[in-house]
Amino acid sequence: MPNFPVDEPLLRRLAELMSETDLAELQLTDGRRVIRLARGGPRPAPVPSAPVPAPEPATPPDPEPAPASPDPDRPEEFADHLGAVTSPMVGTLYVAAAQGAEPFIKAGDQVGEGDQMFIIEAMKTMNAVLAHRSGTVAQIFVEDATPVEFGALLAIIE
Repeated sequence: MPNFPVDEPLLRRLAELMSETDLAELQLTDGRRVIRLARGGPRPAPVPSAPVPAPEPATPPDPEPAPASPDPDRPEEFADHLGAVTSPMVGTLYVAAAQGAEPFIKAGDQVGEGDQMFIIEAMKTMNAVLAHRSGTVAQIFVEDATPVEFGALLAIIE
């Protein structure tokens, strides 16, 4: 049993956040107190009582040829782009200040360095996502009110 008071509502909210965002592990540090939550992996399969025949080896599929240019439906192809705007945290992304309001940016808009592009809500705190450079918003890869992971590609600034 821990030797400090446990904030059960906080633990429940953190567990919900982990489940919503599919996080496997989360750690918070507050002074000398550390709270670490980890979701267990899959349980090992039970040991069969009788020998099981080995499965047939699978034939690997033929590799698909790489596309000649990046596909906007596959954001991972833009991960190394200099204008890639990525999520600084895990949370829920919003494209506007309020539901039904105009989005902060649209594809084709001009942005300046430091302009607000999105909001990410993490643990009931709203965090602005700012443009790291000036340019034109070429592509937006996220929709309003969707969960995002740390490092997820949000948009491209050309």
